[in-house]
Amino acid sequence: MSGDSTIEDIREQKKNELQNQTEAETADAGDVPAEPVHVNGTDELTSTIGDYDVVLVDFYADWCGPCQMLEPVVESIAESTDAVVAKVDVDANQQLAAQFGVQGVPTMVLFADGEPVKQMVGFEDEGTLRGLIEQYS
Repeated sequence: MSGDSTIEDIREQKKNELQNQTEAETADAGDVPAEPVHVNGTDELTSTIGDYDVVLVDFYADWCGPCQMLEPVVESIAESTDAVVAKVDVDANQQLAAQFGVQGVPTMVLFADGEPVKQMVGFEDEGTLRGLIEQYS
């Protein structure tokens, strides 16, 4: 009976691979993630900015109080707008943070059509961020 078990394992693995492939293709078709996307490194950020029309990048640190206060705001924006929210941990991605001139956290950079259009340092309220995103959506 161990042969039957192996066949079932292989079927399950193939089924999961196909499901993941389908989900990836759906994401490539322009669906915007409903939660913030954690980005590590320049390549991932460049890919995210290139794949979506409007991307709000949240440069944050786990130890930062204002960053923690901003977390529910960015989650709400990711869930309810056409913008993708990308999160970059500045401690793990110091070179990336330096590349965008991040000197304090939280720093938010809004990209539209692959280009940075606005940079904000410090806590921003949800209404301000939504209004800014709507200008470019």
